[in-house]
Parts: sequence; structure tokens; C-alpha cells
Amino acid sequence: MRLNEIEFNESDPIEGYGPGFFRIGGQVWSGAVLTGPAGTASWGGYADSAALLALKSEVDVIFVGTGAEVAHLPKDLRAEMDEAGIGVEAMTSPAAARTYNVLLSEGRRVAVALLPV
Repeated sequence: MRLNEIEFNESDPIEGYGPGFFRIGGQVWSGAVLTGPAGTASWGGYADSAALLALKSEVDVIFVGTGAEVAHLPKDLRAEMDEAGIGVEAMTSPAAARTYNVLLSEGRRVAVALLPV
């Protein structure tokens, strides 16, 4: 078996998660979190669309982790993202973290907004 070391761009991969927290770039974050090319920060959840819109020129898609269960994004949030031309995909937070890490390792322009599990 051949192993290749993965190199990430400026963004940090998600190293782990658990009840109410995420570990990103060696730091533990409590509650909802947003990470991508601009770094990692606490996220205000669905009502904090401004943080997602600020990534418009930096990413091609934002994954939104909806917690332990998959859920639809609120219609107004989806409409704002569509109007801004930002691709957004909703999935469970564990699935969003894994998908983000894979695409990040491929050098893709991605971000992820995660609600805690």
C-alpha cells in the first residue's frame, strides 16, 4: 500500500468533534463554528448569514452541518445564499466535517459551518 501525506492549504482540517465541541487546528471550539480560508471562528448559527456571505469570493461551496440529524436550511438563508451565488450543501455535522476535510485535502475552495452534535 502506498501512503501519501496530505497537505492542506491555509485552512485547518477538522480533527475531531463530540457533544457540543469541535477540534480544529489543535484548538477546541464550543458550540457552532465556521472554518475555511479566512480561519476559524464561532458561528451564530442560521441567523448569522453575514459570516457565510463574507466568504463569497473565497469559496466555491459552503457545507452546513445541521447537527446530529440532517435538516433543510431555513428558506431565507437558502435564498440569501442562492442570490449571492454561493453554493451551499446541508448535511449532518459529522458528514459535513468529513466532506470538508476530503475536499480541503484536494485543494478545493471550501468552507464549513457546523452546528454541534
